[in-house]
Amino acid sequence: MKQLSFFFLLLNAFFSIGQQRDTSDFKSPYRLSWAVDVPIITAGVGMGVTYLILDSQTPVLTENYINSLNRNDVWALDRATTYNWSKPVARASDAFLYTSFAVPFVLLADRNVRKDYLKIGLMYAETIALTGALTSLTKNILKRPRPFVYNESVDLHYKQEKDAQYAFFSGHTSVTAAMCFMTAKVFQDYNKGSKAIPWVWAAAATFPAITGVLRQQAGKHFWTDVVTGYLVGAAIGFLIPELHRVDLFQRKKHTKPSVSF
Repeated sequence: MKQLSFFFLLLNAFFSIGQQRDTSDFKSPYRLSWAVDVPIITAGVGMGVTYLILDSQTPVLTENYINSLNRNDVWALDRATTYNWSKPVARASDAFLYTSFAVPFVLLADRNVRKDYLKIGLMYAETIALTGALTSLTKNILKRPRPFVYNESVDLHYKQEKDAQYAFFSGHTSVTAAMCFMTAKVFQDYNKGSKAIPWVWAAAATFPAITGVLRQQAGKHFWTDVVTGYLVGAAIGFLIPELHRVDLFQRKKHTKPSVSF
């Protein structure tokens, strides 16, 4: 499976680096802070709870509304997607999503990362919570019908599932991008100057891109859903570790000017 190649690429990189590096003088690149972690957790929980409340009050699409939809009203960039529908491709995209949840665990192959397992674990949870909550809440607020809702060949019962109106933006793509970019960012911060860094970032960028293409081909999302999900997930996956970097908490000492006679 293609989704496993990224997993094993990172695993091999960590094992090779872990065997060559001296960890006796290890200094963690990350630090937990109330000022950073409380707002992130609060935002994730708040948006998640808000989504659950709104979702419970959201009715399914009516048959009259579905029949009134016209693919000519869809942006030209997205219009061709309204003809897509494939359950096997959708299941393949699910496999990519589920694999992405396991991707950050390859970080544990590095001894220094294992010393920081609590920090990495919290960042992992924050990344999932914030990405998932933001994605779900946006879906519910905008209620954009999925491409297959416009497709005459798709059975009505699929179109009348509540999830059929949650197209924007792609959750599979956003979560996959968040997991992969977080992993690549943490790898880079623990392995400054490593020759494997460009390859890890290349894999991290490719994995969610494939996921997004599969979601579009399955008729689950428009291109605009996929691109937005990719950008949002990548941003969160990069920023969560970045906001925990020790460098951000170090204050420069102000030295008084000395005057000599």
